[in-house]
Amino acid sequence: MKYRSKIIANDIEGLQIIAAHCAGAEVLVSDIKYLQSNKVFLISLERSKVESENEDKKINSICKFEFIEKVKSKNIRQDNPDQKLELLTMDYLKNKDNYEINLIFANNAYIALSSEIIDVCLEDQLKFN
Repeated sequence: MKYRSKIIANDIEGLQIIAAHCAGAEVLVSDIKYLQSNKVFLISLERSKVESENEDKKINSICKFEFIEKVKSKNIRQDNPDQKLELLTMDYLKNKDNYEINLIFANNAYIALSSEIIDVCLEDQLKFN
């Protein structure tokens, strides 16, 4: 049976579930976008479909973070769109009224997203052969 997963997170527990589904995903720098005027951060990733019986199945998913006020990154060459990153995990910090959601990649690279709320959606994309 083929179905698309869609996971919506509005709290810490939901973010941890999405992080578990994305662990080990591959991301191209060119597939990371911050739409500042819309306060949306998008990342397209190729991940293992851990929720299916076929463990080694890869699927493309979009992880969308909404209400993002600020984005900063470290050790990611934005002038190299073909650079491949491996997403290790996501975590968060709570500072006063804001959350800082951290996307942690291999080789000491990370992206930090600042937001007042957690609003994340991980959605699988249809595959065309």
